Formats: sequence, C-alpha cells, structure tokens
Amino acid sequence: MSKPITSALNLPVSAPTPVVSVSPVVLSAPGRGEDLQVRVSAPATGRQLPIIVFAHGFGSSSDGYAPLVNFWAAHGFAVIQPTFLDSRALGLSPEDPRTPSIWRFRVEDMKRILDSLGLIEASVPGLGGRFDRSRIAAAGHSYGAQTTGMLLGARVVAPDGSSGEDMSDPRIKVGVLLSATGRGGEALTPFAAEHFPFMNPSFAEMTTPTLVVAGDKDKSPLSVRGPDWFTDAYTLSPGGEWLVTLFRAEHMLGGISGYLVTETTDENPERVAVLQRLTWAYLRSALYPEDRAWDAACAALQESSNPLGRVRCK
Repeated sequence: MSKPITSALNLPVSAPTPVVSVSPVVLSAPGRGEDLQVRVSAPATGRQLPIIVFAHGFGSSSDGYAPLVNFWAAHGFAVIQPTFLDSRALGLSPEDPRTPSIWRFRVEDMKRILDSLGLIEASVPGLGGRFDRSRIAAAGHSYGAQTTGMLLGARVVAPDGSSGEDMSDPRIKVGVLLSATGRGGEALTPFAAEHFPFMNPSFAEMTTPTLVVAGDKDKSPLSVRGPDWFTDAYTLSPGGEWLVTLFRAEHMLGGISGYLVTETTDENPERVAVLQRLTWAYLRSALYPEDRAWDAACAALQESSNPLGRVRCK
C-alpha cells in the first residue's frame, strides 16, 4: 500500500487532555558516573496509561522534543525521557573514558527506566499505579533512533562480520524510528567509519513491529548515500512494517526537536502536526489491536495536488 499524506486536519485524533510534566526524576545508576535524570509527562487523569520511552538525538536532553512529547501525553500516553551522557547539558569531554561507549550507556539507560517504573510512578505526585506495564513503546530520533533500534532487535556488526550482541528488550512491544541512520560499511564516509564504529547496524534481527519515518531531503554528512539511507531500518528489517516518507523534510522533520529551535532548517508546523498524529495513531493501534486509529489515519490519506508525504507498508 502507498498513500499520500495531505493536511494534518484530515487525520483523526482523540480529544486532548491536560498534561503534568515533572523533571528531574533521578534514578540511581551505579557504574555510569552520575545518576540518570528523566522527565515524565503524562495525562493529569486516567489509568492504565500506555508508556513511551523516548530517546533524544545527539546533544539534546530530557527537555527536548516537546512538540512530540506534549502531543503524545495530551492524547493518553505516559512519556519518559532520559538525559543521555552525550547531552550538552552534561558537558562530557570527548576525552572522557565513557565517550566511546556512550551508545551502550544509552541502551542501558533505556532499560534502567523500564527496571524503575515503580520508582518513577512514586516520584510523580498523582501518578502512582497508573502505568500499564504491558503496553510499552520505544521511540527515538537520529542517534536516539539508533538507540531505540537496538532495543527493538537491531545489532551492531562486530569487526569479524558477525551480527553482534543482542541488546533487545522484550518488554518493548512496538517502536517508532525517526530519521534513523542506515547501514554502515561502504555507506559511511571515511570520517564516520573511523570515529563511529557503532554505526554499522544489522537490521536482520529487528523483529519488533516498527514505524520508520524519514525525510526525502535528509542528507547526512556521515553517509555517502542520499536520503534513502534513512529508510534502511524499513527495507532491511522484518519488523519495519510501515514507512512514512515526508516530502521536503530534512533531519528535524519540520521541527520535532523543540519549539523555535535554531537547529531546525526545514521548519514546517503542518509537517510536525502530521507526524504527531501519524505516530500517535500507529502506537495506539500497535498497542491496542482493537483500536482502529491507524486504519482511520491511513483511510484519511487522500489524493492531493500538493501532498506532504507518503505512507507505505510491506
């Protein structure tokens, strides 16, 4: 199936509700060098809240990605955002001995959150007992998508060519990868190949159901390929069941990393609104098979003389 994406107003969504957001919630992290700080955003009311653990891109923090996080929380999800060691807020030196292993620390941080859901609930007034721990999704953007992909089953190819360590987590039922970097090897620039050995993924083991989102104008300085590099998680994995391609979108997909951030070179509020609604609908139906939100969203994607993007499934 391939359908064009038109106006965000065509995509149905539930009514928004007030949101409570608390930061920092501090989790003890022995061996990390410092405790893990997270932000928790959730509807002010309601029980059995499905959970999204969100991995930020390089240099960002738990304070980023408000356009997505606020929307998801206002429409029924509890969203938990860690601040990883590469965050500019922490100022970790490139010479720090932890730097080469930050990609591993990121995955461990996401798992630490899942191990600490009881503590997180207890740390936020009014949130106790409201998580639905049977319905957990992971999402991430850019470097955060690489982190999330590992939790969904992707692996880092070892120097001997083997598929590498399995770092997936069965507690995560579904994933969303936004601007996810693609294959390594000959697809990388010499600089990336030398400095980022973890950017050599195998998607063959990524079996968790996943929505992949890419911009057709996203050209990375780390790859010799074009925007199609960001679709590898869809084309090369058994779990990448859906692909959203946003037309004229660059790496920030219209401005998802924050409101009025200078790093957004393709600012487009309607593109962000479409992405908010599509990701919400996908996650609703993936976690609640009886919920037809994704079918309704796909049905609403009508022909247009100026479409915003395209949705495909395998």
